[in-house]
Amino acid sequence: MSRYAVLSDIHSNIWALNAVLEDALNSGITQFINLGDILYGPLAPHATYQRLVDLEKHYAVTTISGNQDRDIVAATEAALAANPTLRFIHTELGDDALAWLSSLPFDAHLPNGLQLCHGTPQSDLIYLLETIQNMRTTLRSTSEIEALVGKLPPATRLLLCGHTHLPRQVELNTTLTIVNPGSVGLPAYADDEPAPHRMETRSNCAQYAIISFANQQWHCEQRAIAYDFEPAAQAALARNRADWAHALRTGYAPI
Repeated sequence: MSRYAVLSDIHSNIWALNAVLEDALNSGITQFINLGDILYGPLAPHATYQRLVDLEKHYAVTTISGNQDRDIVAATEAALAANPTLRFIHTELGDDALAWLSSLPFDAHLPNGLQLCHGTPQSDLIYLLETIQNMRTTLRSTSEIEALVGKLPPATRLLLCGHTHLPRQVELNTTLTIVNPGSVGLPAYADDEPAPHRMETRSNCAQYAIISFANQQWHCEQRAIAYDFEPAAQAALARNRADWAHALRTGYAPI
């Protein structure tokens, strides 16, 4: 039986990452999937990078890039000057970590019809399962999701996505399941793109999923792991990011 721990949107939260990895390893997991948005955040980007590199030395890890991983790699001097969080990340990471981020692929395909993406199979900026209405998000219609999924390899059975930070599982049709494991490191946020909205799990737990393939079927277990989030909140406050501290402590985006 194939089993994977599926992580997404770690956002430099080493404390949440350590809690998730401990839970996964205690569950006998030896294969890991990382769906991107890994190091962006005012928390501990270099420590998070080091932990993941160490994981790769001992276990099978498949990692893809997210939109904010691209933002880090492509940051210009003007962007660094305008964004203190991005400037902090670049100062922390160094060349090896930036090269690692640069090497990550957009997507990946694994055995037994398993496909990985960050947002949708075509874009890491678009929410696959949710749409924005009145500053909040709701589940897209089946036809909208199908249009965003597009044409997948015929053997695809399970599509993994991240980006929204909301754990969710959708049976799109009789042959395709879509799973978002939620966010390891950031349970809520507010954004202005593509329209003002808030993403909120309403929980301060670290979220991930365990998937397994048995009897020609994929099975998914969503997990919410309690951890000591206060060091992460204090790190955010040290970088003048009270919005992150509030989200980490409460699971709600600041008003």
